[in-house]
Amino acid sequence: MKKIFTVLAAVMIMSVGAFAQADVEFEKSVHDFGRMKQHGDASTEFKFTNTGSEPLIISNAKGSCGCTVPEWPREPIAPGQSNIIKVKYDSKRVGPINKSVTITSNAENSPTKMIRIKGHIEQAPKADESAMPVKEPTMAPSAN
Repeated sequence: MKKIFTVLAAVMIMSVGAFAQADVEFEKSVHDFGRMKQHGDASTEFKFTNTGSEPLIISNAKGSCGCTVPEWPREPIAPGQSNIIKVKYDSKRVGPINKSVTITSNAENSPTKMIRIKGHIEQAPKADESAMPVKEPTMAPSAN
């Protein structure tokens, strides 16, 4: 009888533990910078909330290339709490943006989640050569 009680207690503890989990919900999964000038501020934040009943731990956030750099909280996020992941894109490159950040966590609903940035970087205007002072040619005195 004692063995049966011990087994039942262990099964109950395991089943209760199975319902405790971390889950993550993002306010948005895509940020569109639209059109912006080269060397402009291409930084944004993705707010998320731990909707689970256990602490959320983000173990990694990796950009799809070296030009996309994420910063994420290293400490556990308590149930019901929110935080942000910052993403910075190197806007010296000209052309369309379509980059992703892959987030790895202990979230039960999506242990791997992808967020994206998009937009278009337009060439910065070049210095207006017509606005530069023009040096008038000087005439050397005639030798005559």
